[in-house]
Amino acid sequence: MVFASMLFVFLFLVANLASQIALRNPRGKNIAMLVFSLVFYAWSGPRYLLLLMGMVLICWLGALLVESTGRPKLWLGVTVGLCLGILGVFKYTGFFLQNLQNVFGVPEVIPAIALPIGISFYTFQLISYVVDVYRGEVQAQQKYWVLLLYASLFHQCIAGPIVRYQDIHRDILQRRTTPAEISRGISRFTVGLAKKAILANGCAVVADGFFDVGVEELAALPAAGILLGAFAFTLQIYLDFSAYSDMAIGMGLMCGFHYKENFNYPYLSTSAGEFWRRWNISLGAFFRDYVYIPLGGNRRGKLREFGNLLIVWFLTGLWHGASWNFVLWGLYWGALICIERFLLGRRTEAVPKLLRQLFVFALAVFGWILFKFTDFTLLTTALKGLLGLNGNGWMGVEVKLAFQNNVFFLLLAAIGATAVGKNLRQILQNLARWGGKFFFWCNGAWEVLHPVLLLLISAMALAGDSYNPFLYFQF
Repeated sequence: MVFASMLFVFLFLVANLASQIALRNPRGKNIAMLVFSLVFYAWSGPRYLLLLMGMVLICWLGALLVESTGRPKLWLGVTVGLCLGILGVFKYTGFFLQNLQNVFGVPEVIPAIALPIGISFYTFQLISYVVDVYRGEVQAQQKYWVLLLYASLFHQCIAGPIVRYQDIHRDILQRRTTPAEISRGISRFTVGLAKKAILANGCAVVADGFFDVGVEELAALPAAGILLGAFAFTLQIYLDFSAYSDMAIGMGLMCGFHYKENFNYPYLSTSAGEFWRRWNISLGAFFRDYVYIPLGGNRRGKLREFGNLLIVWFLTGLWHGASWNFVLWGLYWGALICIERFLLGRRTEAVPKLLRQLFVFALAVFGWILFKFTDFTLLTTALKGLLGLNGNGWMGVEVKLAFQNNVFFLLLAAIGATAVGKNLRQILQNLARWGGKFFFWCNGAWEVLHPVLLLLISAMALAGDSYNPFLYFQF
């Protein structure tokens, strides 16, 4: 079950919200939320639910031992080691054995191990919980089922953001909802749903039309087609990822949970470092606080800082998928950030802001080409085609038609990836506050009507024969 589906929006979510409204005390709300979350996660397979429950049990016991015994570092190492070991078995066994087979010819048969959906997200959440208990930043949760609720909350379990226990444990134990937060939550959810169902899925049709082909078709694709496909994928991946965060934040507000922002218009960034302070903020914060700083951060000299950055970006790439292209993508961004930090410094500030934004956006588009192709033959074919080295030329009739047919939609999607909508809404709210009754009533009507309109349009898109890919399966 995914958020952008009729079953989820009109049955599962409605039933969940009804249970939260009907139940008055926090314990009853939590039990109901846990039941809904377990059903939601088990939808993809009951055996994966048992794995999730097992990992929560390991971290629940591990945190209690960290807090109550005289050997906290030992139990921290054991618990984190077990979590990473389980993640490694399910996510990286095939990758490791495939590389062994490529180099040494063994093993002859590589077992097919299914990747439990969302395992990377909830593993990192559980690790952050145990580490925070070790650091004394939060007390160990005494009740197993409460920690299970934290790890399995369906709002963010399979698609993020990575939520720390210390940020929401008070919401779990004594949350309250207000009409204003419920209204904000409904608005945020419907905006995210429309982002996914209309914009992200529409961009996916364009991107996959160019890129989900064989080597021969990709080699024959004109350079403009590769650029158009990369541009569409650049919009798709932001709109898709940020949409799920929007929906998670919105559903949380409807139920009294306060999740932090996870995307802040990264395509408006003026540097690679700024891009990653705006993109998947929760993941960047995790690697900063639990990997980069413990390694020494920037406190032990430039050479050590450089090495720490490369380690972090190697792991960031590998976290996104068990394939060398993700490692290459991570190191690509790590190299860009190192160049900015150690060579360029503040010299680029003299360049006009718009030029810096366009340059960083171009870097992002190229990076998403590295991210898109897990097959290195396809990746090298796409990169060569981008330079016209496949004898593919610049423009073709099919590419020209595709551009003409999709230019206005892609322009709308590009606007959706900026702060234009947010700024227009802020202007309307300011006018409502200071501009008199007419603007006051206009703002009120918009606040009431836009979630309904977005929900109806999204429902029509989902009810039709629409393309609805789920990018999170690789995580």
